[in-house]
Amino acid sequence: MTGRHMQIGEAAERVGLSIRTIRHYEEAGLIVPSARSDGGFRLYTDPDLDRLRVVKRMKPLGFTLDEMRDLLEILDQLTADTGDRAALMDRLAGYHRAADTRVQTLRDQLAHAEGFAEQMRDHLDQHTR
Repeated sequence: MTGRHMQIGEAAERVGLSIRTIRHYEEAGLIVPSARSDGGFRLYTDPDLDRLRVVKRMKPLGFTLDEMRDLLEILDQLTADTGDRAALMDRLAGYHRAADTRVQTLRDQLAHAEGFAEQMRDHLDQHTR
């Protein structure tokens, strides 16, 4: 862990999330700033940003806030080497399977969308001759 702390604006820029979204994730208990400045500003560290990146990657896959919170807890326990490692790994594998399934669903949706775009391009070509 680095000793460097950054305010929410820099954290938002580095992770590619809005300040509003980060505050929403704080309210949901997904991320807690590591510190506060003397003036009361939220201060984030690189591990805080890593947590935000996990959440950011889960969002487009349709994971709920509760699932995000659960996965972060699993990762925290594995990192801290606390809890039943076998059970944690089993839960982590479940998230991996769910992510793979959801990624395949998105690939299928993208293929359909690309097919539609191709069809519209063909119509444009056909009617502009």
